[in-house]
Amino acid sequence: MGTLKRFFKDTIIYGIAAILPRAINIFLVRLHTDVFGAEKYAINTDYYVYAAYLNAILTYGLETAFFRFFSKEKEKGKVVSTSFISLLITTCLFLVVALFFADNIASIFGFESILHVKILIWTVFFDTIVVIPFAYLRVTNQPIKFTGIKIFNISVFAILNVLFLWIIPNGILSEDILPKILHFYEAGQPQVIYIFLANVIASFFTFVLLIPILFKMKWTLNPEILKKLLMYGLPIMVGSLAYVTNENVDKLFLGDLIGKKEMGIYAACYKLGVFMTLYIFAFRLGAEPFFFNHAKEVNAKENYATILKWFTILGAIFMLIVVCYIDLFSSILLGQKEYFEALSIVPIILLANLCLGIYNNLAIWYKLTDRTSYGMYISILGAIITVVFNLTMIPKIGFMASAWATLAAYGTMMLISYFIGKKYYPVPYDLKRIGGYLILSTLISFISFQQGLRGDYLINTGLVLVFLTIIYISEKKQIKQLLKR
Repeated sequence: MGTLKRFFKDTIIYGIAAILPRAINIFLVRLHTDVFGAEKYAINTDYYVYAAYLNAILTYGLETAFFRFFSKEKEKGKVVSTSFISLLITTCLFLVVALFFADNIASIFGFESILHVKILIWTVFFDTIVVIPFAYLRVTNQPIKFTGIKIFNISVFAILNVLFLWIIPNGILSEDILPKILHFYEAGQPQVIYIFLANVIASFFTFVLLIPILFKMKWTLNPEILKKLLMYGLPIMVGSLAYVTNENVDKLFLGDLIGKKEMGIYAACYKLGVFMTLYIFAFRLGAEPFFFNHAKEVNAKENYATILKWFTILGAIFMLIVVCYIDLFSSILLGQKEYFEALSIVPIILLANLCLGIYNNLAIWYKLTDRTSYGMYISILGAIITVVFNLTMIPKIGFMASAWATLAAYGTMMLISYFIGKKYYPVPYDLKRIGGYLILSTLISFISFQQGLRGDYLINTGLVLVFLTIIYISEKKQIKQLLKR
């Protein structure tokens, strides 16, 4: 139980690193939806879809491979330096080639200006070369430093968003204060570009803060370690590309098949599902290094089973709260009524992301047994389901097809991973309770979302309390153990 306490303690700190920055990002959605119409908001969505694909390609699974071999290899310094140098070389090559062909890239992908492309290239460059320094902080148990830098990053991004999209347009900032910024602002750039500009500036300063870690390295590139990292990581890269497809291709299809306005509305409401994504990301930040570092312990599998159960419990609570108070969240975060049209996707997206989180926990079997190709195949299957379902059903039922496609993909991945994992790395998961909590929270969410009950916060609060009471009665003994000093 002591090991689990340490895990949950670190995860809470990582949770701040995941939740606070993204919570600020969620609140920026209100600023963005107020400033831009649905069609302009779609441009912002397109930009970050391309960024997600580039990040998946340029990291080529090296982050997960780093965790695996840092815990496995005796010469850990060589794992750190080899991983970073490899990423640095490939990312610098990308930077040079992409900037050279920036005009062509802008034309192919339909960006409004070449400046969009150049900002995207530099943002991806800085975000990629900090992957290993951030991973080093996680694997060496420095969650507070990790969290501080992440919070700094989002703070810079948020301040610049407010500056460019609210303070300057409303004449709050005098020309005597920042004349160069105001001159650039008035140079005829489309307003959406300032979101991207804020991002690249925040990414640059984050890189600067992580430079001291680079000076601690012995700069050596070990060919044998690099070969192991690539063999392990490349299937992870393919799986990451499939994941990015699952998360983003629906938005591209919606824009092409039924219009940019509908895509912008869907993308804005999809952000409400980010509450679950925040939780999953926070859990993953603490779980991934923990799973690798404690794999050799006698009770490792029992700990993994307990972690999955509590992950499901907390995820079910998050899902229920968002659904029960969905009108409140949407009015605060979206603001404009034109975006409320797609609120019906939110419960489905929340459940889909919870299934994805369970899949991420189950995935430990192929990561610890070095069978990452299985993860690749499962992710590809999920991407195929996403693409086929979207192309087939969007013309028939619109953006609801994209929500159901996400649930179908992640639900299938979760089930397949569990059944294959039983063969190679059996973990004694408490399926009865995990499945029970998942089904019960889904059922209560469905009831809450029905016409007549939705928006009745007294009844919905009662539904949440009923679920919490059931959990407490069922898990009272373990709750007391975890809370005990």
